[in-house]
Amino acid sequence: MKKSIIVLCLMLLTFGLAAQDNGKTLNEKGEIIKKGWNFGPLPVVGFNSDMGFQYGVCLDVFNYGDGSKYPNYNFKMNFEVSTYTKGSSIFRSYSYWNNVIPKGILFADFGYFIDKKFDFYGFNGYAAPYYKDAAVQMNPYEITEPGMAESGLYYTDRRQFRAVVSMRQKIGNLNNLYYGVGLAFYNYDFNQLSIKKYENQYTLYDLYCQSGLIRGNEVGGGNVTQFKAGIVYDSKNYENDPTRGIYFEATFTAAPDFIDKHGYDHLTFTGVFHHYIPVLGDHLTFSYRIGTQNVIAGDIPFYAMMNTNLMFYKKIYTEAYGGSTTGRGINRNSVIGQGVAWLNAELRWRITNFKFINQNWCVALNPMFDMGMVTQTFRLEEQKEAMEKLQNMTSDIDYNLIYSGKDESLHTSAGCGLKLIMNKNFVVSAEFAKALNKLDGEGMKAYIGFNYIF
Repeated sequence: MKKSIIVLCLMLLTFGLAAQDNGKTLNEKGEIIKKGWNFGPLPVVGFNSDMGFQYGVCLDVFNYGDGSKYPNYNFKMNFEVSTYTKGSSIFRSYSYWNNVIPKGILFADFGYFIDKKFDFYGFNGYAAPYYKDAAVQMNPYEITEPGMAESGLYYTDRRQFRAVVSMRQKIGNLNNLYYGVGLAFYNYDFNQLSIKKYENQYTLYDLYCQSGLIRGNEVGGGNVTQFKAGIVYDSKNYENDPTRGIYFEATFTAAPDFIDKHGYDHLTFTGVFHHYIPVLGDHLTFSYRIGTQNVIAGDIPFYAMMNTNLMFYKKIYTEAYGGSTTGRGINRNSVIGQGVAWLNAELRWRITNFKFINQNWCVALNPMFDMGMVTQTFRLEEQKEAMEKLQNMTSDIDYNLIYSGKDESLHTSAGCGLKLIMNKNFVVSAEFAKALNKLDGEGMKAYIGFNYIF
């Protein structure tokens, strides 16, 4: 916890030093109206309990035009190069264009992500067992005391390239209603753990491959091309720090397997509903997000199932339920199935507003509660029989590491966050949350980075 607070202080210091001065015109609320270009070069300093300390550099570029739309902007672009101490690296650029498509938005995202310790807890939520003393469970014939070795059971090595371009445009004269279309491409590359301290250890990913739960043509990863179409309703008053309004996105994603040609053609439906309810003006807002994703036709490879197929998103990662972007406090990517549903609820209390270095600032707290579960299982019957197949191949493994015998139920967590917001567009975030069931992870987890999760 102390280390997380130190990281937060460093972020706030560098964040303030990077803010730019470009005018002092005030609006009726006494806020400084930003005009023209705003550049925010920043050191990236963050922390994620699942991934470690983050360091690197980023650049935020805003164009507010003549300021008449402030705090909305004409154009935003972000570049980031950063790494985490537990083995992850980010190379990413994304942009929002509000002045290219008439009555619409163009979004583009390009990134390459290295994850030498990618979390893999198995399929179907609680159907996959979780052992705190994983090293003992994994190698019982070599390790006799808990804590004798750090376990790599729940890790694998994954590299991902992602390219997403999507747009939305207003439908006629209907207020806040848009159609959306998009194109995305993902390349997934899975490898053996290359971190020395995990050498010669079994991993759960290895066991899934050996048992056939992960098919032979999925083992090394693959390519996924997506075509998206959907409907968007957006009545939020602000894009990044909304205090009232609704956001709804219903997206159908078709993924024809014309590159790898392994027969993994599939169609998914993804729906999210955000509601921002003012409780006390703009000072106190109750916010919640309900989401669901299901495979409605075809066969999906396991690596594509782990992605949330939204057209527009705020966070860097768009992975399965569990972790900083979905179920805070819950083991990262631990709730995986063909169908997943989730709820995030927050009470956003804007404690104080102030001006500093010619910018508009706000400090806010957000107590929160998250829950989610698998609603459509993936290869569950094979999962039930997988360990028996492995034990027929080798007598080394005495524990059922793949199937727990438990039925799926809600995965829940709770916590609180602290936000520092500049110009209603740039948000420094620190969140602390704990899973309410030990099977979802133990201890308080911290996430220090940028933006609300919705």
